[in-house]
Amino acid sequence: GGLCEALELDRPHVAGNSLGGLLALEMGRARLVRSVTALSPAGFWTQAERRYAFTVLSAMRGIAGRMPVRVVEGLARSAVGRTVLTSTIYARPGRRTPEAVVAETRALAEATGFARTLRAGGSVQFTEDVRGVPVTVAWGARDRLLVPRQGVRAKQIIPRARLVRLPGCGHVPMNDDPALVARVLLDGSR
Repeated sequence: GGLCEALELDRPHVAGNSLGGLLALEMGRARLVRSVTALSPAGFWTQAERRYAFTVLSAMRGIAGRMPVRVVEGLARSAVGRTVLTSTIYARPGRRTPEAVVAETRALAEATGFARTLRAGGSVQFTEDVRGVPVTVAWGARDRLLVPRQGVRAKQIIPRARLVRLPGCGHVPMNDDPALVARVLLDGSR
């Protein structure tokens, strides 16, 4: 609520991806917003799915941290190399520019809050309905980090939510199909 007040926003429409999707849903649960669109939101996992996601993220960070920048830059020059570096989060990693892949890989390696965020996420489980606020939950059909069946679980927990499947999209669908994501965001805020 404090951020919205500071920005002088009265119940904005919010959207978020992954952890941002979970935060958007929490804002909706607190009725601080007009609508929520959550893209592959965290928190709808089983313990095994959470362990899997955190293990994958930790491995990605470890690899990124050990890889010299010149190696990352070399891999990022080809679509195959970009696939090696980012296929866990993008369904269409070849669409990323080499510069974006290098920047993303370095950001993952250097993220100061990474370990703290994973520790905090270990106990996160979204278990309560969101009432009085329209909710759209969209999930990439090719999400390899937070698997699509978690969207079905989200629909069970938030029965009035609109569940949207994002064909051809991975965990970060904005890259894979920007036009589709834009339509989902616009529809969710109506």
